[in-house]
Amino acid sequence: MATIQTFEDIIAWQKARELTREVYTALRGCKDYGFKDQIQRASVSVMSNIAEGFESGTKQEFLNYLYIAKGSAGEVRAQLYAALDIGYLNPETFTLLNTLALSCSRLIANFIKGLKVSEFKGLQYKKERNKADVWLEEETKKIPELYKRFYGDKK
Repeated sequence: MATIQTFEDIIAWQKARELTREVYTALRGCKDYGFKDQIQRASVSVMSNIAEGFESGTKQEFLNYLYIAKGSAGEVRAQLYAALDIGYLNPETFTLLNTLALSCSRLIANFIKGLKVSEFKGLQYKKERNKADVWLEEETKKIPELYKRFYGDKK
């Protein structure tokens, strides 16, 4: 499993980005600007809160933002039903968007579960490595070889 270096590496964020793009595309011609604005803001909120949480600095803050993102995904799903019922979306587009929103919710929920039990404390606690740290690590790796050179295979 690859280490997450940036929020763009998070699969839930990638799926939220796709959801946002598809919501904007599907409602491009919608003249109900209040409704369109609300569902677009909710979809952007999913990806934005994942990103903001990742960059926030602590595990607890990240979890809080993930819960907000999950709530926004639920808001998108609720608004999709309204869009279908009102006639702004056809059933096929509704199914596509609803599936994406559900996928976001599930990915975020699973990410939350994993994060809760992980050793990750947050970017705020991540130790910055300087040249001395790198040098010390490299020199420490040489110790077994140096020991062998001076003492042979005797222990």
